[in-house]
Formats: sequence, C-alpha cells, structure tokens
Amino acid sequence: MGRILLLLFLGAISCTGNQTVDTTTPNVVIIFTDDQGYQDVGCFGATDIKTPHLDQMAKDGIRLTDFYAAQAVCSASRAGLLTGCYPNRLGIHGAFMPSSKHGLSLSETTIAEMLKGIGYKTGVFGKWHLGDHPKFMPNNQGFDEYFGIPYSNDMWPFHPQQGPIFNFDPLPLFENETIIDTLENQASLTTQITERSIDFIKENNEHPFFLYIAHPQPHVPLFVSDKFKGKSERGLYGDVIMEIDWSVGQVLATLNEYNLDDNTIVIFTSDNGPWLNYGDHAGCAYPLREGKGTALEGGQREPCIIKFPKRIKPGGVIDVPMMAIDILPTIAEITGAKLPVNKIDGKSIRDIWTGESNQSPHEAYYFYYHVNELHGIRYGKWKMYYPHKYRSLNGRKGGKDGLPVDYDYNTIDQIELYDLSKDISETTDVANEYPDIVAKIQTLGNEIRNELGDSLTDKIGTGNRPVGKIE
Repeated sequence: MGRILLLLFLGAISCTGNQTVDTTTPNVVIIFTDDQGYQDVGCFGATDIKTPHLDQMAKDGIRLTDFYAAQAVCSASRAGLLTGCYPNRLGIHGAFMPSSKHGLSLSETTIAEMLKGIGYKTGVFGKWHLGDHPKFMPNNQGFDEYFGIPYSNDMWPFHPQQGPIFNFDPLPLFENETIIDTLENQASLTTQITERSIDFIKENNEHPFFLYIAHPQPHVPLFVSDKFKGKSERGLYGDVIMEIDWSVGQVLATLNEYNLDDNTIVIFTSDNGPWLNYGDHAGCAYPLREGKGTALEGGQREPCIIKFPKRIKPGGVIDVPMMAIDILPTIAEITGAKLPVNKIDGKSIRDIWTGESNQSPHEAYYFYYHVNELHGIRYGKWKMYYPHKYRSLNGRKGGKDGLPVDYDYNTIDQIELYDLSKDISETTDVANEYPDIVAKIQTLGNEIRNELGDSLTDKIGTGNRPVGKIE
C-alpha cells in the first residue's frame, strides 16, 4: 500500500585507501518512497518541510514535473517499476496481503536480474511487497542481498482496524531469507535501511552494483527517529519526510566519498500519491486532483528528480510525460544490458533526460486500476477519463493522529478531457470542445483494451501473462 522514491547511479571512479579503481560500468541506485505526495518536497512546492538534499539534487540535475507511477497502489506500482511492464500485463493489481498465494512471477525479469546477468552486485533494502511466500521473495528475483519488511508497514497487529477488519500477524524483519526480528516499533527502520544501503555501497564500490532502496515511509503508520522528531512545521508527516531527505543525503555523501557520484544518475520518486483519508498523517498532492487509489493526477503523478553530472545540464525542468515502466529499458540502454525476453511496455527515455530529445517515445500512457479497469489515458498534454467510480473525500478533512476516515465515492458518468498544460488541477472538462482529440484517444484506448483488456467493457485482452501463483 504505498509509495516510492528512486535513485539511479551510473558508474565512475572509486577510491579505497591508496587504491584507485576504474568502475566505468555504471552503478544503479533506485530510491523509492511510499505514499509520498507530489508537493512533499521543497522544490515541488512544499514550504513547511525542509528537504535540502533533494532540493540540491534538483539544482544539480533536472526536475521531472510529469512523471507517473505505474499504478496508484503498492504492489502493482512496484511490479511496474521493476519489470518495465504495465502491472495489468503481469496480472498484478492492488496490494498483496500477507500469506498471499500470489506474487511476481519468476518468469518475469526484474531490473536486478537484468543487471545481475552482466555482472552486477544487487541489493534491496526496505519494503518488498511483491509476494511474501519464499518463492517470490527478493533472493529469488535477482537480488543478492535483502534487508527489510515483506509488505506494507501497516500490516501488523497494531493496525487501527485490527480485529473488526484485519487479523494481522507480527510484522517480520528479514535478512535475506531469514526472519531476524518482529517489529513492535519502527522508529529506527529508516536509519537501519540507510545504514545497510551505505554498507552495500562501501562493500561493492569496486564492482558495478544495483541498489534498490524502498523506504516503507511515509506510508502509515508514521515513525521517525528522535533525531528528526518535532523538526518539521508539518508535524509527524513532515518529520518523516525530513528523515528520508537525510537518508538521500547520506547515500549521496557515500557515493561522493568513494568517487562514484560524477558518472552517477540519481532519480528520486515515489510509488503513488498520498493516502488522503489519513488526514494529518497523509501527504499533499496539491495542486493535483485526488490521491492514492485513483488514476487521477494526484494518484499517479509523482515528484521526480534526476542528477547525472556527465550528461545532464543542471537546473532543468522537463514536462515531457514519463512513467516508472520506462526505468528498466532506460537502464538497459545506459548499461548495455539485454532487455527481457518477455514483452515489456516501457521505452528508453535517456535522450529526454540528457536533452537530446523533447519527444516522448510513447504515443500515450494508460492508467488502469482495480482488477483491470482502464480509467484514463495521457496523450501529449491531454488526459482523458472513461466513465468509472473513484474514491474521494469530497472536500472533507481526513483523519487525525493516524486514524483514517471513510472515503466517499464519486462517479465519472461520461468521458472527461483535460488540458494539463493549462489545467493541472483538472477542474475544467473540455471534452465537448475537442471531439477530434477525444476520438483519437478513444482509438488508442480500444487498441490497449484489445491487448490488456478492460473489465468495465468485458474486453478480455490477448497480451496478459499469468501472475505468479503457489501451486
């Protein structure tokens, strides 16, 4: 149920003691946060949360204003990031529950498996959430090292709805395939994940490596260490973001210490928008419409920052649409790795990052939700929505102190069209004014429905692959 931050690092020169090592093969680091809002970073508009390390990254690199998660919920979003596929192609939707009989199929190729195939060391630290059965855990999905929790941090006995709705077991903390603890307090987890990530960089600084840092925060329940408690003007949620910013700074400092930063791409983003019904424990997607659990802009448009000193001019802002499914093929092009044998949906966006192109390699991006419902399509500056139901607070305040309120449900009764270049908040439906644009987007929608299906129209589709299943 969450959200994500991301960093990609491309190789460099590393130093240990008096020895200098030429590691020209690029390193890759992805930092993925959980449920972080579009405006929860200073350079994206936050005035009540200090994020100096991320703000400096934006000054040293570029800021992507139109970057999308693969879907607006945990497991599906992570599957899209790590495989380059729309989650629907993989048969993954929603968030896997503990002891699920399903997970990311071993027939799919993750970024870790792709890079391990060309000699990379691979590690994941933080939240997994792609199946907690041993068959689907990280060490079977291309990762040499794993430290973290197998699913969202609220799937534990202290959930506010434990008893009436849920019956969660203790939350396990894994070291590779072994449970080393069960968590009753998560205040030190961000620090532990950061320390383990730093150790991984130090231990592998003479080899190309892929490091995936998947912070469980700021997904509820919120936890922060004493060093950041009470530091933010946004309360506990802001404290958590400040600690994540500190973590990013620690990782960047370690790369600098080992002379790995000069030829390193750094990408920061999140897995989906804020969980709005948690109120003061939720993030802010302003000025976007709605949040997590919807295909509307606040559900999937994420803050994203990229730093790549050798190829990217500092201080740029790019509004070309991009999506997390494009990360895998971009890494493949940069590193020379082979793309997966199975069909993927993402395409390399390296030339957009470097300023060699301002044209998306995609004609459109598709926004699915629920089991397999096509809710929206991004086509250039346009966003079109099909009739569907979505959750909303309808202007009400969310919960307080970690307790949620119930959502209302709204319905889009007919096709809606928005010009995002003029109306980022999606306030003015212009479908009647641009029938030709609507017709073009509907043609694209019919094509993807034939391939990936759409349960709203009883379209089965021909391009889906089965989700991993415990037989």
